[in-house]
Amino acid sequence: MHPLPSHESLVAELRELRRRGLPGLRHCTRDALSQTAVAAGLSAGPEDEQTGIEELLGAAARRLAGGRPVRDDDSCDPLARAAAHSFGIFAARRGVPGTDRRKAAAAVYGVTTERFRKSQEHDVIAELAAALLAVAREAGADRPAGPQVDVVAEPTPSGPVALPSDAPSAAVPPRRPARPGVRPATAAPAGRITVRVCPIEEVRDVDVLVSSENTYLEMSKTFRPTVSGALRRAAALRDAAGEIVDDVLARELGVWLRTHGRTGLPVRPGTVVPTSSGALAAQGVRRIHHAAIATPVGDGDRYHVSPAVLGEVVRRSFELARHESEFLSLPMSSICFPLLGSGRGGLPVETVARRLLDAVREELRRDPSWSVLLVTPEESHARLLTAASSAR
Repeated sequence: MHPLPSHESLVAELRELRRRGLPGLRHCTRDALSQTAVAAGLSAGPEDEQTGIEELLGAAARRLAGGRPVRDDDSCDPLARAAAHSFGIFAARRGVPGTDRRKAAAAVYGVTTERFRKSQEHDVIAELAAALLAVAREAGADRPAGPQVDVVAEPTPSGPVALPSDAPSAAVPPRRPARPGVRPATAAPAGRITVRVCPIEEVRDVDVLVSSENTYLEMSKTFRPTVSGALRRAAALRDAAGEIVDDVLARELGVWLRTHGRTGLPVRPGTVVPTSSGALAAQGVRRIHHAAIATPVGDGDRYHVSPAVLGEVVRRSFELARHESEFLSLPMSSICFPLLGSGRGGLPVETVARRLLDAVREELRRDPSWSVLLVTPEESHARLLTAASSAR
């Protein structure tokens, strides 16, 4: 258990942070906040200190809301709402000036900004500081051992799935057998995380594959060496000549964007959108979850991925899988994650490994009936996942 700072030191730092806002965190005194984030397992040190503190603040606000997402309506606890407004935790409110954040927080209680500053704001900051400490204690004290992590390096079959020339575009090809002597990458036993060296498009008999996408939910081109491009290529239905007759994943994502009025517009980082699996159904894959994690930067040739979004993606994908299992009558119990954000997203593999493992462990503690497969085509990355696991 990492040592925790005093409640008073957290209150002092939160007061300064409330004034400067999250974009000014690097200019704030943050020793107590950083210490708490490390104790909560959300930061390993200076490399990801800022994102760890922001994730800690979000977790504390959710704790004030009774463990539920913080909503800006009367169904949510006013302390949680006021805290989210005060610190810019709500989506699209991170960069709001301090005076506007305080005004929005005061409106939660129906008082003037000055009255809020002299009264309710003291309670909000004190309660948030207490919630920060509670989150860290719960994460560190009596932490149960995480699910076992096995590393298995194995080859898998490859090659496109072809449809007969007279098959309709919506047809699903027959299941493709593995090559003789090759054990396919399949799901782990319930409650266990398994790491395998394998391209994600070669995974078999896992209910959900998670793909990393940009915030416009525009998939990579089929010739790109990315997770998104590989899954798009593998899921496409083809005729006997190999020509794509149904670009299944891109088509279904386009339908979702039009239905939700987001065509050509970005979605919030951490959004997870489901589609069918197209030709990957022949490998026992039921659904593809598209996680919007990469925000285009500049001319779109670079991307920014916040480490904090990885935990949110894991949580949302599990929630979505449980929902689909119940309401689509799909008996699902396994999910596969790649090393989200470690490619063109630019995140260090060590950071991705730790964030994914922490988030997956938390979900398996809640519901050990699921199994998780983590895949990477690089043996060196699998070793980093193993190291991240043994370090906890």
